Amino acid sequence: MTAVADLTVATQGPRRKLGKGRVAAWLVLIVAALYFLIPIAASVEFSLRGVHDTHDLSTWENLFGQPGFVDNLITSLELAAGTVVITLVLMVPTTAWVHLRLPKLRRLIEAICVLPLVIPAVVLANGVLVAFRGGPNWLTGTPVILALEYVVLALPFTYRTLDAGLSSIPLTTLVEAGRNLGASWLTVLLRVVVPNLRTSILNASILSAAMVLGEFTIANLLLMNTLPVWTVQAGQQDGEVATAASMLILIVTWALLLLMSVFGQRGARRTGRSG
Repeated sequence: MTAVADLTVATQGPRRKLGKGRVAAWLVLIVAALYFLIPIAASVEFSLRGVHDTHDLSTWENLFGQPGFVDNLITSLELAAGTVVITLVLMVPTTAWVHLRLPKLRRLIEAICVLPLVIPAVVLANGVLVAFRGGPNWLTGTPVILALEYVVLALPFTYRTLDAGLSSIPLTTLVEAGRNLGASWLTVLLRVVVPNLRTSILNASILSAAMVLGEFTIANLLLMNTLPVWTVQAGQQDGEVATAASMLILIVTWALLLLMSVFGQRGARRTGRSG
């Protein structure tokens, strides 16, 4: 009986610790959720506020009719698409080449790609203005220069995502098999490497697009009209419209991140099944 009692006491101790750990984890999660959700709920309530303390959808219904909103939204979407295309065209073959031929330089290249996270946006914007001073008008006077700037800002997200995807597949074996079958480097890249990186490419694209849709500082310094810049300018005249536009940007960004999560889980399940 004594041995049974000692065993019961010994098993109850870890269970109590585990229960306390779960309670603490849930408390931290609840506090973090409230920290983020309360300001968002207050912003949504403010955007729905009408006359005489009523609430309606008039601000959201009139949002697309605001002067400049649609034009700046289209500009931001074009910048997002252009940034994604340029970034993937540059980074997919480069990252694959580093894994195949320069594996010892992976850490150095990763450190270089992370630099945009630590360099202030003001420095990046001024550096671009100085570097392209006297350049052609189609570059310096259009959103093209802003797209190139966003490509630099997207390097940390793109490289880390593609690097993780390439590390999870037998890249050397796949490339050698394709080359032994007579395929060119371009064919191997497009028909062997890219299909195995679908999830990583999609995640990198979504992260880059979300970054472009929410970026304000560099666009404002370069005097470009994008949706975040328009939102700040509209806030000086109508706070409810600016809040609704901010919520729209946030909803689109959340939708993109949710899409990334869904496709990432599907990719993980397919990898597990094939394994």
